[in-house]
Amino acid sequence: MSLIHKEISDFSVQSYQNNAFHTVTKKDILGKWSVFFFYPADFTFVCPTELEDLANKYAEFKAVGCEIYAVSCDTHFVHKAWHDTSDRIKKIEYPMLADPTHALAKDFEVYIKKDGLAERGSFIVNPEGRIVAYEVTAGNVGRNADELFRRVQASQFVAEHGDEVCPAKWQPGAETLKPSLDLVGQL
Repeated sequence: MSLIHKEISDFSVQSYQNNAFHTVTKKDILGKWSVFFFYPADFTFVCPTELEDLANKYAEFKAVGCEIYAVSCDTHFVHKAWHDTSDRIKKIEYPMLADPTHALAKDFEVYIKKDGLAERGSFIVNPEGRIVAYEVTAGNVGRNADELFRRVQASQFVAEHGDEVCPAKWQPGAETLKPSLDLVGQL
């Protein structure tokens, strides 16, 4: 079953960001674009490479009005400990959400019950709190922040220009398509 256009459920979780703990709720994400970036666990192997990749691109996400929320089933205390001990994780300025009750992982359907962990899931959520794009990959394959950023930009473009669509490898400023009978069989 697809999660496209699913409205995310109400939530309230603790986060670690900028050397402080904060509560993040659904109300906080409404009105702006968001990426929920689920990863299996802190103090692991592939996860820090992905989170560092996002940290290196964070300013670009913020520049287009998109907040990143990294999410694992660890507590906010574990997020702080990891941040304090890892050179890669020290770079992170975006919120690291704690999901020890698995509420978010279950709502986004990435919870692995037998392990108590989340799959690697990337979700783009529009300002209305609805999922507009997502990808879930095997735990042993890392993701690419550049491609995720491109998909955020494409999602924002089509939300703004409802009569146009973005072809493969579309980048801002590139040509788009206007679906019509004239295009059928011509591409």
